Amino acid sequence: MGFLGLGKDGTAHAAEQGGRTGSALERARNGHREEGMFSGAVTGLVEQLLDAGIDGRGPFDSAQTVADVRRAEKADAEQAVEAVVRSHVKLAAAGGFVTGLGGFITLPVALPVNVLEFYIVATRMVAAVATLRGYDTKQPEIRSAVLLTLVGAESEDLLRKAGVATTGRLSNLAAQRLPGPALLVVNKAVGFRLLASAGKKTLSRFGKGVPVVGGVIGAGLDGYLLTKIAEHARHEFPPRTTAL
Repeated sequence: MGFLGLGKDGTAHAAEQGGRTGSALERARNGHREEGMFSGAVTGLVEQLLDAGIDGRGPFDSAQTVADVRRAEKADAEQAVEAVVRSHVKLAAAGGFVTGLGGFITLPVALPVNVLEFYIVATRMVAAVATLRGYDTKQPEIRSAVLLTLVGAESEDLLRKAGVATTGRLSNLAAQRLPGPALLVVNKAVGFRLLASAGKKTLSRFGKGVPVVGGVIGAGLDGYLLTKIAEHARHEFPPRTTAL
Protein backbone atom coordinates (compact mmCIF):
# COMPACT_ATOMS: atom_id res chain seq x y z
CA MET A 1 0.00 0.00 0.00
CA GLY A 2 1.14 3.52 -0.68
CA PHE A 3 0.49 6.93 0.75
CA LEU A 4 -3.11 7.08 2.05
CA GLY A 5 -3.96 3.80 0.34
CA LEU A 6 -2.38 4.70 -2.99
CA GLY A 7 0.09 2.28 -4.45
CA LYS A 8 3.20 3.19 -6.39
CA ASP A 9 1.15 3.89 -9.52
CA GLY A 10 -1.18 6.17 -7.59
CA THR A 11 1.66 8.28 -6.26
CA ALA A 12 3.19 8.60 -9.70
CA HIS A 13 -0.22 9.57 -11.05
CA ALA A 14 -0.49 12.24 -8.37
CA ALA A 15 2.85 13.71 -9.40
CA GLU A 16 1.88 13.69 -13.07
CA GLN A 17 -1.73 14.84 -12.82
CA GLY A 18 -1.35 17.18 -9.83
CA GLY A 19 1.87 18.82 -11.01
CA ARG A 20 0.08 21.91 -12.31
CA THR A 21 -1.86 24.09 -9.91
CA GLY A 22 -4.58 24.88 -12.42
CA SER A 23 -5.42 21.26 -13.14
CA ALA A 24 -5.52 20.50 -9.43
CA LEU A 25 -8.07 23.22 -8.88
CA GLU A 26 -10.14 22.09 -11.83
CA ARG A 27 -10.34 18.58 -10.42
CA ALA A 28 -11.18 19.97 -6.99
CA ARG A 29 -14.10 21.96 -8.42
CA ASN A 30 -15.41 18.98 -10.36
CA GLY A 31 -15.18 16.66 -7.40
CA HIS A 32 -12.64 14.62 -9.38
CA ARG A 33 -15.45 12.29 -10.44
CA GLU A 34 -13.41 10.47 -13.06
CA GLU A 35 -10.87 9.35 -10.47
CA GLY A 36 -12.94 8.68 -7.40
CA MET A 37 -10.33 6.66 -5.55
CA PHE A 38 -7.70 9.37 -5.86
CA SER A 39 -10.23 12.03 -4.91
CA GLY A 40 -11.01 10.00 -1.81
CA ALA A 41 -7.31 9.98 -0.94
CA VAL A 42 -7.19 13.77 -1.29
CA THR A 43 -10.27 14.20 0.90
CA GLY A 44 -8.82 11.80 3.45
CA LEU A 45 -5.55 13.71 3.53
CA VAL A 46 -7.25 17.06 4.06
CA GLU A 47 -9.48 15.63 6.80
CA GLN A 48 -6.52 14.10 8.61
CA LEU A 49 -4.52 17.32 8.43
CA LEU A 50 -7.43 19.32 9.86
CA ASP A 51 -8.53 16.73 12.42
CA ALA A 52 -5.17 15.44 13.65
CA GLY A 53 -2.92 18.36 12.73
CA ILE A 54 -5.10 21.15 14.11
CA ASP A 55 -7.67 19.59 16.46
CA GLY A 56 -5.54 16.70 17.71
CA ARG A 57 -6.37 13.02 17.67
CA GLY A 58 -5.51 10.25 20.14
CA PRO A 59 -2.05 10.84 21.63
CA PHE A 60 -1.35 13.65 19.15
CA ASP A 61 -2.08 16.92 20.98
CA SER A 62 -4.00 19.70 19.30
CA ALA A 63 -2.31 22.88 18.09
CA GLN A 64 -4.16 24.79 20.81
CA THR A 65 -2.74 22.50 23.51
CA VAL A 66 0.78 22.81 22.11
CA ALA A 67 0.45 26.60 22.01
CA ASP A 68 -0.91 26.74 25.58
CA VAL A 69 1.95 24.60 26.93
CA ARG A 70 4.63 26.68 25.23
CA ARG A 71 2.96 29.95 26.27
CA ALA A 72 3.02 28.81 29.89
CA GLU A 73 6.72 27.94 29.63
CA LYS A 74 7.97 31.10 27.92
CA ALA A 75 8.06 34.77 28.84
CA ASP A 76 6.36 35.98 25.68
CA ALA A 77 4.54 34.72 22.59
CA GLU A 78 7.52 35.00 20.26
CA GLN A 79 9.68 32.85 22.52
CA ALA A 80 6.82 30.35 22.55
CA VAL A 81 6.72 30.44 18.73
CA GLU A 82 10.45 29.66 18.59
CA ALA A 83 9.97 26.77 21.02
CA VAL A 84 7.12 25.36 18.92
CA VAL A 85 9.20 25.51 15.75
CA ARG A 86 12.27 23.93 17.36
CA SER A 87 10.30 21.03 18.85
CA HIS A 88 8.48 20.28 15.60
CA VAL A 89 11.65 20.45 13.49
CA LYS A 90 13.20 17.92 15.86
CA LEU A 91 10.07 15.75 15.60
CA ALA A 92 10.14 15.85 11.79
CA ALA A 93 13.85 15.09 11.70
CA ALA A 94 13.35 12.11 13.98
CA GLY A 95 10.61 10.78 11.70
CA GLY A 96 12.83 11.21 8.66
CA PHE A 97 15.68 9.39 10.40
CA VAL A 98 13.52 6.40 11.32
CA THR A 99 12.12 6.23 7.79
CA GLY A 100 15.55 5.99 6.21
CA LEU A 101 17.10 3.81 8.88
CA GLY A 102 16.03 0.50 7.34
CA GLY A 103 17.14 1.30 3.78
CA PHE A 104 15.33 -0.11 0.76
CA ILE A 105 13.95 -3.05 2.75
CA THR A 106 11.56 -0.90 4.79
CA LEU A 107 11.29 2.13 2.47
CA PRO A 108 8.07 1.07 0.63
CA VAL A 109 6.18 0.88 3.93
CA ALA A 110 7.96 3.53 5.99
CA LEU A 111 7.97 6.32 3.41
CA PRO A 112 4.17 6.65 2.91
CA VAL A 113 3.69 6.74 6.67
CA ASN A 114 6.45 9.31 7.07
CA VAL A 115 4.98 11.60 4.39
CA LEU A 116 1.62 11.67 6.15
CA GLU A 117 3.24 12.17 9.55
CA PHE A 118 5.40 14.97 8.17
CA TYR A 119 2.42 16.96 6.92
CA ILE A 120 0.46 16.40 10.14
CA VAL A 121 3.44 17.67 12.14
CA ALA A 122 3.79 20.62 9.77
CA THR A 123 0.08 21.45 10.03
CA ARG A 124 0.17 21.42 13.82
CA MET A 125 3.28 23.57 13.89
CA VAL A 126 1.73 26.21 11.59
CA ALA A 127 -1.56 26.15 13.51
CA ALA A 128 0.25 26.51 16.85
CA VAL A 129 2.23 29.48 15.50
CA ALA A 130 -1.01 31.05 14.27
CA THR A 131 -2.64 30.47 17.67
CA LEU A 132 0.26 32.05 19.56
CA ARG A 133 0.04 35.09 17.32
CA GLY A 134 -3.64 35.65 18.01
CA TYR A 135 -5.56 33.73 15.32
CA ASP A 136 -8.53 31.46 15.90
CA THR A 137 -7.85 28.06 14.31
CA LYS A 138 -11.51 27.13 14.71
CA GLN A 139 -12.36 29.72 12.05
CA PRO A 140 -12.70 27.98 8.65
CA GLU A 141 -10.73 30.65 6.77
CA ILE A 142 -7.80 30.38 9.18
CA ARG A 143 -7.84 26.58 8.88
CA SER A 144 -7.61 26.94 5.10
CA ALA A 145 -4.82 29.50 5.54
CA VAL A 146 -2.91 26.97 7.65
CA LEU A 147 -3.21 24.37 4.88
CA LEU A 148 -2.17 26.90 2.23
CA THR A 149 0.98 27.66 4.22
CA LEU A 150 2.13 24.08 3.57
CA VAL A 151 2.47 24.71 -0.18
CA GLY A 152 4.62 27.81 0.25
CA ALA A 153 4.88 30.21 -2.67
CA GLU A 154 2.23 28.29 -4.62
CA SER A 155 -0.50 29.41 -2.22
CA GLU A 156 -1.11 32.71 -4.00
CA ASP A 157 -1.47 30.97 -7.35
CA LEU A 158 -3.87 28.44 -5.85
CA LEU A 159 -6.08 31.18 -4.46
CA ARG A 160 -6.06 33.20 -7.65
CA LYS A 161 -7.05 30.23 -9.80
CA ALA A 162 -9.73 29.30 -7.28
CA GLY A 163 -11.27 32.71 -7.83
CA VAL A 164 -10.35 33.96 -4.34
CA ALA A 165 -8.95 37.47 -4.13
CA THR A 166 -5.45 37.57 -2.67
CA THR A 167 -4.97 40.39 -0.21
CA GLY A 168 -1.44 40.08 1.07
CA ARG A 169 -0.83 37.50 3.77
CA LEU A 170 -2.83 34.29 4.01
CA SER A 171 -4.15 35.30 7.41
CA ASN A 172 -6.13 38.02 5.63
CA LEU A 173 -8.48 35.31 4.36
CA ALA A 174 -10.27 35.60 7.70
CA ALA A 175 -11.57 39.04 6.79
CA GLN A 176 -13.17 37.79 3.56
CA ARG A 177 -15.67 35.44 5.24
CA LEU A 178 -15.53 33.06 2.29
CA PRO A 179 -18.42 30.61 1.71
CA GLY A 180 -17.92 26.98 2.61
CA PRO A 181 -17.82 25.68 -1.00
CA ALA A 182 -15.00 28.09 -1.87
CA LEU A 183 -12.95 26.95 1.12
CA LEU A 184 -13.61 23.32 0.20
CA VAL A 185 -12.19 23.93 -3.28
CA VAL A 186 -9.11 25.60 -1.81
CA ASN A 187 -8.57 22.81 0.73
CA LYS A 188 -8.87 20.08 -1.90
CA ALA A 189 -6.52 21.95 -4.22
CA VAL A 190 -3.95 22.00 -1.43
CA GLY A 191 -4.48 18.28 -0.97
CA PHE A 192 -3.80 17.63 -4.67
CA ARG A 193 -0.61 19.68 -4.49
CA LEU A 194 0.62 17.85 -1.40
CA LEU A 195 0.00 14.46 -3.01
CA ALA A 196 1.89 15.63 -6.09
CA SER A 197 4.74 16.78 -3.85
CA ALA A 198 4.67 13.39 -2.11
CA GLY A 199 5.53 11.75 -5.45
CA LYS A 200 8.50 14.07 -5.92
CA LYS A 201 9.53 13.55 -2.31
CA THR A 202 9.59 9.80 -2.90
CA LEU A 203 12.00 10.20 -5.80
CA SER A 204 14.27 12.52 -3.82
CA ARG A 205 14.62 9.88 -1.12
CA PHE A 206 16.05 7.10 -3.23
CA GLY A 207 19.41 8.13 -1.82
CA LYS A 208 18.24 6.78 1.52
CA GLY A 209 18.70 3.20 0.37
CA VAL A 210 21.69 2.66 2.66
CA PRO A 211 20.74 1.96 6.27
CA VAL A 212 21.89 4.52 8.92
CA VAL A 213 23.29 6.82 6.22
CA GLY A 214 19.80 6.96 4.76
CA GLY A 215 18.47 7.87 8.18
CA VAL A 216 20.81 10.83 8.44
CA ILE A 217 19.76 12.03 4.97
CA GLY A 218 16.09 11.65 5.84
CA ALA A 219 16.48 13.56 9.11
CA GLY A 220 18.26 16.42 7.38
CA LEU A 221 15.73 16.62 4.55
CA ASP A 222 12.64 16.60 6.76
CA GLY A 223 14.20 19.07 9.20
CA TYR A 224 15.09 21.43 6.35
CA LEU A 225 11.65 21.23 4.74
CA LEU A 226 9.86 21.92 8.01
CA THR A 227 12.16 24.87 8.71
CA LYS A 228 11.14 26.39 5.37
CA ILE A 229 7.45 25.90 6.21
CA ALA A 230 8.06 27.56 9.59
CA GLU A 231 9.56 30.61 7.88
CA HIS A 232 6.49 30.82 5.67
CA ALA A 233 4.20 30.48 8.69
CA ARG A 234 5.91 33.37 10.50
CA HIS A 235 5.40 35.57 7.46
CA GLU A 236 1.78 34.60 6.75
CA PHE A 237 0.61 34.93 10.37
CA PRO A 238 2.03 38.19 11.77
CA PRO A 239 1.35 38.91 15.46
CA ARG A 240 -2.11 40.23 16.33
CA THR A 241 -3.21 41.97 19.51
CA THR A 242 -6.56 40.14 19.58
CA ALA A 243 -7.80 36.84 18.13
CA LEU A 244 -10.12 36.90 15.12
